[in-house]
Amino acid sequence: MLSLKKVTALDLNLLVCLYVLLEECSVTHAARRLHLSQSAVSKKLTRLRELLNDPLFIRASHGMKPTPRALELLPTLEKLLCDAEDFIAPVVFEPYASNRRFKIALEETVYTLLLPKFINDLFTKAPNITLDTQSWWKPNTFEKLKNGELDFGIFGQDLKDKDASLTFKQSKGIYSHELCSDSQLCIVRKNHPLLCGSNREWDQSYYLEQRHIQVRSGLDDHFFLDNILADKGLSRDIAIYVSDINSAVNLCAHTDFVLTAPSYFANNLVTKLDLVVLPLPIELPFYHILVILGTASRKRS
Repeated sequence: MLSLKKVTALDLNLLVCLYVLLEECSVTHAARRLHLSQSAVSKKLTRLRELLNDPLFIRASHGMKPTPRALELLPTLEKLLCDAEDFIAPVVFEPYASNRRFKIALEETVYTLLLPKFINDLFTKAPNITLDTQSWWKPNTFEKLKNGELDFGIFGQDLKDKDASLTFKQSKGIYSHELCSDSQLCIVRKNHPLLCGSNREWDQSYYLEQRHIQVRSGLDDHFFLDNILADKGLSRDIAIYVSDINSAVNLCAHTDFVLTAPSYFANNLVTKLDLVVLPLPIELPFYHILVILGTASRKRS
């Protein structure tokens, strides 16, 4: 346990003086480097001897010779002074010279929605960094953000506009910032029956007659869209729950099921697969992409 009484008796200037004396082995030379008088350095040495209960230096034919105790203290003294220097140094991040490993928790759609937008620029400016990603939906993500095991997280959430900015303000040690927002669309296969000769309007009723694919985002099966429908006494017929968005898309391409997903993600897929995008015929708040920081990571940023 830290002894506050002993620590408060220690003046950092004394440690600096001891370090210089160990390098110079001369009060005169040490005084010159410290911009102090010889008398002032001698007084500091006296205080150090009393504090450490050791003479620290003995007279020699040329200057002073450190005692075994003084030499024993040197490695610890160097570390203490380096730590003190780091403690007061301004935080400067130099991307090009950095080889830092950033640990990030990401929701799966972020790989498609955001990473392609900046990944090349990021590694051009910081070519030696490493991005170490994990799933956002691990049960201990928030705890890792709070204690600094994760640098930050990015995930999407369906929220009313007024709630988006308040999402995590009630969670101690967690801070959030909205990166962007998006609406949601429906995805079906190119030759889906509802596209082939139907004269019906694509509305809420027709949407709810379909069977659906749902990506399980999180640790339960409660989804914002279904909560909105439940408030109206309605529900979707979910045919299959899957753990990731890519599996959902592949199933969508080979079945008559409907997948509801963020619009940027949906529109991006249309160019790559035989899929068709339809509007979501239900009024739904925007899908917000949030960056999440914990107390420890925020202090480092």
